[in-house]
Amino acid sequence: ALVCHAWGDPTRSRADGGVLGVEDVPAPSVVPPKGVRVNVICASLNYADVLLVRNRYQEKPALPFIPGGEFCGVIAELGRDVENAKTFAVGQTVAGVVVGGGAMAEQVVVPDAASSIFPVPKKQKRL
Repeated sequence: ALVCHAWGDPTRSRADGGVLGVEDVPAPSVVPPKGVRVNVICASLNYADVLLVRNRYQEKPALPFIPGGEFCGVIAELGRDVENAKTFAVGQTVAGVVVGGGAMAEQVVVPDAASSIFPVPKKQKRL
């Protein structure tokens, strides 16, 4: 995952005096009843992420944190209520948002699938 341990310059790696670095982190352990676990294929980098890392955004996550609010990936696990609703399936490709960051990792847990992820059409080529 891409992890931020201090506020500062997001344009340089931690090794070069920046505040971001790639490191192994534990996988999210709990999937809420209305949530899903997604294996991330790609995550976007937005201006909001830059502001967040510089501590100039209205939201102030606790350090350390994993940036990234938008992603595309494949569902790896369904929460109990999502499984019962049959709206999404394990193996389905989705795009989504996660409030508070976390998308710049191998996996992300989305607490409310119905309002935060969207199916990617099957005709869409995978990256």
